[in-house]
Amino acid sequence: MEPKLKGNRWEKEFEEEIRQAWRKNRVFAFNPESKKPIFSIDTPPPYVNFPIHMGHAATYTIMDFIARFKRMCDFSVLFPLGLDRNGLPIEVATEKKFGISIKDTPREKFIWMCKKLLEESSMESLESFYRLGHSYNSWNPGDKPGDMYYTDSYAYRSLTQATFIDLWKKGMIYTDKRVNNYCPKCQTTLADAEIAYKDLPAEFVYVKWKIKGTDENVIIGTTRPELLATCGMVVYNPKDERYRHLKGKNAIVPLYGKEVPIKPHPYAKKETGTGLMMMCSFGDYTDVRFFREMNIEPVFAIDTDGRMNESSGFLKGMKIEEARKAIIQKLEKENLVERKERTVHRAPICERSKTPIEFIAMPEYYLKQLELKGELTKNVVNKTKFHAPKSKQLILDWMNSLTMDWAISRRRYYATEIPLWYCKCGEIIVPKKGKYYRPWKEKPPVKCPKCGGRDFCGEDRVFDTWFDSSISPLYILGYGRESRFFQKAYPCSLRPQGKEIVRTWLYYTLLRCYQLTKKQAFRNVWIHFHILDEKGIKMSKSLGNVIDPKEVIEKFGAEPFRAWCALEGNITSSDLKCSFERIEGGLKFLTKLWNVARFISMFEPVQEKEMALSDMDKLILSEISRLIAYSKKHYENFDFHKPSTRMKHFIWEVFASNYMELVKNRAYNQEGLFSKAEQNAAIYTLNKVLDNILLVMYPILPFITHRIYKDMRSKDIESEKFPVPWKLYKVGFSIPELLELNGKIWKSKKDKGLSLKTEIKEAVLPEKFKPIEKDLMVSHSIKSIKWGKKLIISIEIGN
Repeated sequence: MEPKLKGNRWEKEFEEEIRQAWRKNRVFAFNPESKKPIFSIDTPPPYVNFPIHMGHAATYTIMDFIARFKRMCDFSVLFPLGLDRNGLPIEVATEKKFGISIKDTPREKFIWMCKKLLEESSMESLESFYRLGHSYNSWNPGDKPGDMYYTDSYAYRSLTQATFIDLWKKGMIYTDKRVNNYCPKCQTTLADAEIAYKDLPAEFVYVKWKIKGTDENVIIGTTRPELLATCGMVVYNPKDERYRHLKGKNAIVPLYGKEVPIKPHPYAKKETGTGLMMMCSFGDYTDVRFFREMNIEPVFAIDTDGRMNESSGFLKGMKIEEARKAIIQKLEKENLVERKERTVHRAPICERSKTPIEFIAMPEYYLKQLELKGELTKNVVNKTKFHAPKSKQLILDWMNSLTMDWAISRRRYYATEIPLWYCKCGEIIVPKKGKYYRPWKEKPPVKCPKCGGRDFCGEDRVFDTWFDSSISPLYILGYGRESRFFQKAYPCSLRPQGKEIVRTWLYYTLLRCYQLTKKQAFRNVWIHFHILDEKGIKMSKSLGNVIDPKEVIEKFGAEPFRAWCALEGNITSSDLKCSFERIEGGLKFLTKLWNVARFISMFEPVQEKEMALSDMDKLILSEISRLIAYSKKHYENFDFHKPSTRMKHFIWEVFASNYMELVKNRAYNQEGLFSKAEQNAAIYTLNKVLDNILLVMYPILPFITHRIYKDMRSKDIESEKFPVPWKLYKVGFSIPELLELNGKIWKSKKDKGLSLKTEIKEAVLPEKFKPIEKDLMVSHSIKSIKWGKKLIISIEIGN
């Protein structure tokens, strides 16, 4: 008997032929006219100019598990790949590559250089995703459902602008000059969601202040002495008896000589510093809240370029750090520093540049969000299924923390422009939807409806990148372009994403889609954790513990990595640890599956009517039926870990090590000890179990299952449906009992130093196994069996 499956083991070289066939034959293309129910996946668009990291490789691969499973369940799966080519990361990379600064480069030239960067950028992300076997609908860009898309395409940007126009007309957009987070390095306003926090070293400087009209001096500690010129008030805690006598008096700001009132306020803490606190505009969020609460007119000492302005007096023109050193030196020279202490304080920083943020008042466009918090919770968050359920709290906590509307305008270049023009008469021109507008270089498409004039100034600001990104489900489902399809497909079936962008991508998408459609954006949200190194430490170039997905693919191929993604753990519950050794464990599993299939491929499948199933056949068929039901239940909740772990145990410990060992003699039947019906039953069961293993494991392991299925069944497994469990058989013993029986028999021989093929003269076995007497006798070389009731095995070895 020759196996149909050629090759002694699974080889990574087998993968490329399969990949090419999938791509050439457009196996996973999306048909918007299909009558099947739609399952849509709003895949996160990675930045095109950065190679993917291990977190991308693992999580996008799990997304592919979902897509493949849903196709097997007879869904028309919309699984497009988007590439993010918008915003600050592109601009920063352009500045770095060409050695330029956005503030010193004409806008048109800078945009041209951004495009040049993108054209020259390696498409490593696409190549890695392709080699990992991802089944996106298309690898070619376009604007139809399922096409690959770029977030800087005219079609995508046009939709972003169209949604802004809709929200403008709904009265959801307004302009205001208020204090905002500002990154001096990126030179743009930031939303709260773009702020991270970091413990930074600082110097706590204790400065001497005079109390007007008295001889009294007080000491006030600060980490921001460069903001002395902006102090609006000195406060102490109402319960602090040390300073109650200062109520109603004025303090004189050191070096600047201006008077500020002293008042009690709970923001001051008795145990912090000296208990007195100077309130400046603005050193931190506390200052911002305080000035709003007390209705104090702020003084701004820092300009948008991150340098001190005329309000700071002698510090004008200095960078913030320079100014801090200079004013400390000046204070020391004037004998106004009592002492200095090194400290660490938790500071807000720009999530992108890691630069400490400042607080600057600038006119910006805002999108209303605070008034919708309750509605959004009730009609969107509570109606969306979260995987895992505990992830829901992440979005609720973020929403509860919001205190201001979303500043959506930015002073950058490579992003979607705000589509507005301003007439000299004061009228704001909002164009019609359907076109991509660039007001900074184009004239408006209409004359002023108020004065009839054509003398306009175009808006030169752009949208926050998240204003673009948050329309991704609308874009992939054809909002504004494919109305009939959108009505059929919305809401999107699934948003898969990392927990670190819940407060940005997820929240803004839920908000924007609800504002525009009054419906939830997603039926399901799948939130994943992170990939760490084998010691549970975050991967970092500086630590030298980064694993490059390209290196993994070169070393092992895609399939062992895909196996690892499923077997390592449930990434919606915890971080996963990754190492080459762990991935190699996936290769061992593939080898086992290949060997099992290769053995079975020697036996042609038989018809069900030509056999007589033994209890052992029924037992193993019942178990694979249970596994089918178990796997489908967990797959439907996007959990591939538990089913794959259980299937691995079944293949390795139950099917290969026990069932196959017991029935291989019956399958061969070389000595004619079994009837044809008994032999056929073994062959039927072996093939049926293997087929269902392949079908259940296909979403996770599409390469090896494709190859085995094609070689053995001459069919493409991609076109098969997910198996349906069948009625369980009643058998007098269980799988654990069968494994225990076999184990005791094998152990009895090993303990005596005998070969497993050594003949057993007589064995006393539990009576429940009598229905499989012939299989036991042949497989274990037993000449005679006596039956008892207890699970006690007595074995006498013959001479």
